[in-house]
Amino acid sequence: MEKQKLPNSTLILVFGILSIVTCCCYGVLGLILGIITIVLAKKATALYAENPELYSGFQNVKTGKILAIIGIVLSVLYLIMTIWAVSTFGWETMQDQELMQQRIQEMMGS
Repeated sequence: MEKQKLPNSTLILVFGILSIVTCCCYGVLGLILGIITIVLAKKATALYAENPELYSGFQNVKTGKILAIIGIVLSVLYLIMTIWAVSTFGWETMQDQELMQQRIQEMMGS
């Protein structure tokens, strides 16, 4: 009997990579992709656990899940940093580079 490719194994790997790449989009996009990847990986792992001899491509699922976890952590950190910056400096300051430099200098005590 020929092994079938595990459903969504390539998609899980691609989404795991994209969750890391997109973590700098204010943290939101990477977080969403990471959570979707974890859910898909959980379903694929359960399917593989039932009949491991029927499926191939489980390595992609494991790698994608690890990448998704890394992407989620990076996205959460970036999201926290963004929320801190907006709450500290304000959205208008974040848009104006000169005003941002002045606020940072004021914070540093210069």
